[in-house]
Amino acid sequence: MTTLFQDRKHAGEELVKILDNIIISNNKKEQMVVLAIPRGGIIIGDVIASYFQCNLDMVVSRKIGAEFNPELAIGAVMPDNSYFINERITNLIPSPSQNYIENQLKIEKKEIDRRLIEFRGSKQYNDKLKGKDVLLVDDGIATGATMIAAARWIKNKNDCKSLIVAVPVAPATNKATIDDLKDVASNVIISHVVEEFYGVGQFYNRFDQVSDTDVKEIMKKYGYNIV
Repeated sequence: MTTLFQDRKHAGEELVKILDNIIISNNKKEQMVVLAIPRGGIIIGDVIASYFQCNLDMVVSRKIGAEFNPELAIGAVMPDNSYFINERITNLIPSPSQNYIENQLKIEKKEIDRRLIEFRGSKQYNDKLKGKDVLLVDDGIATGATMIAAARWIKNKNDCKSLIVAVPVAPATNKATIDDLKDVASNVIISHVVEEFYGVGQFYNRFDQVSDTDVKEIMKKYGYNIV
């Protein structure tokens, strides 16, 4: 399949073209916060936040992998220990034990805390998102577990004014996830919804791993006091 994007920066630029009319027409620029899922989503978020000259922050949503196939996301956990289990996935595989889920929650929560401290200097959001128009971004949706968990956490825990989800690519076969996101967000923007989908990386000519250093350099641009 032909790639859709040269790299994450290119994907972010495509999203900006779509978002431009939405953001400007609704006069949301001054009260908008771009919230990116690291690491790949930070590149997308930086392009969008730079264009709209608004703040960039991150939300760390960590996937819970299947017990016998860790790469398959069956759910995701958030910074406050809330989590989402995708029953559409777990109904198709051997059901994970509660002990397994609880162990994974502990492991992923430690990584969430590490990333929040290292990438933004604090685990606290306080009222940063309260009353704001939040734009949640990542570099693509596969199973959608991390995005759904993040969207629900933003909407239910942070009293934001509105929530827009924006990603460059998602599978057409995962309509249920997109519908779940539409139930939470006021708008779901996807540049390309594709039929033949094996993984987000297949749609990028360059899909290099984003390093911790790369993330920190971007976050420093937005005033985060990190080392």
